Amino acid sequence: MTAPRRLHRLLGLVLLLPMLGWAATGLVFFLKPGYGAAYAPLTVRRYPLEAMQIAVPDTAWRETRMLRTVLGLHLLVRDGGGWRQVDPETSAPRPRPGADDVRRLVDDAIAADRARYGSITAVDGDTVRTSTGARITLDWPALTLSQRGRDTDRIDLLYRIHYLQWTGVATLDRILGAVGLAALVLLAAIGVRLAFPARRAAQPPR
Repeated sequence: MTAPRRLHRLLGLVLLLPMLGWAATGLVFFLKPGYGAAYAPLTVRRYPLEAMQIAVPDTAWRETRMLRTVLGLHLLVRDGGGWRQVDPETSAPRPRPGADDVRRLVDDAIAADRARYGSITAVDGDTVRTSTGARITLDWPALTLSQRGRDTDRIDLLYRIHYLQWTGVATLDRILGAVGLAALVLLAAIGVRLAFPARRAAQPPR
């Protein structure tokens, strides 16, 4: 066996696992099974507003939003520092809710999809965990929710496999990625060389 063939076989064996991983994860990214639920938005449940007088807006406020949830009225204002909540009547900063209020707010939001979220099992600050393994995070200043489930974690794992993020160390993963791509290019180049060998120069007649 010639040296190019030995190198081609060696590279093929070394790249077998990464190539199988690229093919399998690429198929998942193409078909996107379960993506809808894994990355579905989750919002707080809103209730109809009633007419009321609010505090005189601050001149520094660039945008305001008024809404009602299971916790009552919320006045959201956006200024140079981003979104925050203030008291609708006094414009004083509204304190963050305690664990019981976080539970009430999130439980009201997930009530429409118990199949995915189940019931709340733990509240740790702004993070809520459910019986189905979902993790819900509350952004209190903007009054928004974000969710991650076991399916989200699996898809993210496939993403890391596909892009050779195997160690969790960014520098080392970049080196592995560069080496993997270089080996793949070399494998293809040797394959082309073996498939189309250079013709030998015509021997002069004796």
